[in-house]
Amino acid sequence: MHRILAIIERDLRRFRRSPALIVISMIMPLVQLVILGYAFGGKVKHLNIGVVDRDHGLPAVRLKEMFQAVAANAQTFDTVAYADSAAAIRDLRVGKVNGVLEIPPDFSRKVLAGANPRVMLAEDNTDQFSSAAMEGAMGGLLPTYNQPALPERTTAGATLATVEIYPYVPYIQFLLPGTIVLAIFVTAMIGGGIIYIDDKARGLHEGYLVTPIGKFELILGFNLAGVAKAIVTGAVLVTLGSLIAGIPDPFNVARMARMMVLVVVTALALISMMFLLMVRVTDPLIPRAVFGMLNTVLFFPSGAVYPTQAFPDWMKVITTIDPFTYAVHGFKDLILKNTGLWAIAPDIAFLLGFAALALGAATLLFRRTL
Repeated sequence: MHRILAIIERDLRRFRRSPALIVISMIMPLVQLVILGYAFGGKVKHLNIGVVDRDHGLPAVRLKEMFQAVAANAQTFDTVAYADSAAAIRDLRVGKVNGVLEIPPDFSRKVLAGANPRVMLAEDNTDQFSSAAMEGAMGGLLPTYNQPALPERTTAGATLATVEIYPYVPYIQFLLPGTIVLAIFVTAMIGGGIIYIDDKARGLHEGYLVTPIGKFELILGFNLAGVAKAIVTGAVLVTLGSLIAGIPDPFNVARMARMMVLVVVTALALISMMFLLMVRVTDPLIPRAVFGMLNTVLFFPSGAVYPTQAFPDWMKVITTIDPFTYAVHGFKDLILKNTGLWAIAPDIAFLLGFAALALGAATLLFRRTL
């Protein structure tokens, strides 16, 4: 055991002498959390919608007043009055407005006659997010407009009552579990097998290859040193990330303890994976070249950014074998649902099994030669 501890101590000493590396490994995921959390998580607001009223009847005026109410309260869109449909469409094509709502000349007559009146919404569908926001706002507005002044006390139609069992989760909180796993992954990239490749490039590996230390002891020492560094990074992300994202009761001791268990297991799985990928690599430039590819292949299919249920079948295959998937799912349960370890036992079991397989395969492939 003292030989493994010697490898761990040496690696941690070198990590401590690189404060810039420590800061980068912790700050970069936090910056990504803030940027992505607020860039993608906010509701679309203040879209410019041109309104062309070709009717000018009382029902049309009432509809425009409801538009103004949405603009003043929900602020999904701001209305811009147009007298000419052609001018509104020209502005839509050049990007001055995001959509054009036209009230046809016979709108009021059809409303009073109950003859299925229609309004037209022309939209710039090159921006699907804005289009969906406009359609959602209009789709919610018109049913309210169609309600009678004195609604019926009972209805024969089926209705839906939605019950949310958890508090509202903004996107930045949804993104936090993936950010924690990403921070651990960044530490895995600069630890474990990559440290050994760097030692080989400098010729430092000769010093411990001439010792009686075994292959498994050497690999385990590097991996445990990487896990120790990842624990520090994970602890910082768990605490600061929870504060930044606005997680309720961020310093709940029981939840923090459960999260640290998952941090350790995730770190062991990811660093073991990195050592396996780099066990036969000799060129120190290769890990840096594949970092972006690994980040894309592992992070985005994991459900950290978007639900996995929307993925095509071929991408779900990656999701099934991706250790990120199980780590992200586990952190989501702990952070967003405040569950116990029993709820994420399958995730922990997969990560431990993945780590054991990666360590075993790396030991078999490792060449203990100069």
